[in-house]
Amino acid sequence: IESSCDETAAAVVEDRRVLSSAVASQHDLHAEYGGVVPEIASRAHVEHLTPVVRAALREAGVTLAEIGAVAVGHRPGLIGCLLVGVAAAKALAWSLGVPLVGVDHVHAHLYAGLLTNRDGQGRDDREESHADSPVALPALGLVVSGGHTSIYVVGGRDGSLLDIERLGATIDDAMGEAYDKAAAILGLGFPGGPRVDALACEAGADERAFDLPISRLGPGSLDFSYSGLKTALLYAAHGGPAVPEAERPVLTDQRRRDLAASFQRAAVAAITLKLGRAVEHLRERGVDVRTLLAGGGVTANSRLRTELATFAAGHGLGLVIPPMALCVDNAAMIAGLGSVMLDAGHRDGLDLAAVPTTAC
Repeated sequence: IESSCDETAAAVVEDRRVLSSAVASQHDLHAEYGGVVPEIASRAHVEHLTPVVRAALREAGVTLAEIGAVAVGHRPGLIGCLLVGVAAAKALAWSLGVPLVGVDHVHAHLYAGLLTNRDGQGRDDREESHADSPVALPALGLVVSGGHTSIYVVGGRDGSLLDIERLGATIDDAMGEAYDKAAAILGLGFPGGPRVDALACEAGADERAFDLPISRLGPGSLDFSYSGLKTALLYAAHGGPAVPEAERPVLTDQRRRDLAASFQRAAVAAITLKLGRAVEHLRERGVDVRTLLAGGGVTANSRLRTELATFAAGHGLGLVIPPMALCVDNAAMIAGLGSVMLDAGHRDGLDLAAVPTTAC
């Protein structure tokens, strides 16, 4: 079960195979506000959760009696939203008499690309795999979403998928949030990520039309910052800082395309820059990563997917990236990582707490 933000999701997973994945999105509910309203989101979860669970069971062709465990995303996220999913998961686990496991939503994004469909088709299984995991470890991990932009090393200490160490994170805006703000500046609406991406890819868009900054944060830093890029885009759109509205340049279709393309180039370049630094940092520690694991809603971005493939090939890394349906928040990734945790002996009690983003 997944309910950390604005998607209500349930899925059934067995041995990394996704038997079903049901998602009720709330994009239409929040569009008029230009972003997610926590109270509206949590109320929608209450309304949608039972139908979504039923849909997941029906799609998988199983009954509740056949469920062997319940996993739930319990951190991080919006507290009101998390509470709905956690309460439902506790009730299910207790009533069925099966184990309950709380899963870190962000860590689960790293696992999404390792899942396969019912027929076993999914990621490229030709890569050499670690004996106890479905991917070659150690791996460099990247999560890019509306709330998080982080780099990890997975399996760098004990060689397991549960050995997750964060190396860097955003110090202000997440990449997905910056895309939503960029969409607002360009008058594109919500959700912003897909709309900015589509506009940047239109014929005639010039990604060099505006020299927008690529965040570096000093030599060696593995952290991210997108607030400066967001401000630079605003100034570029307005013709400079503090330009009176009447004197701002007209935001023509071509200017909007060029701004979107220039923004996207800088936003993605910051990712590959920091990934390169992370590879060198890990090598200095004696850790030679073998795979790039990427996940999160922004991995649906066309430019980012292309650049990640180029980066991985250039560094001799296998690339594991989710199919489009598993880039966004989903419950399949929660169940998948939850099953790994269960196999490692992890269990939670009915006192499992929902932990909001501010506490993580």
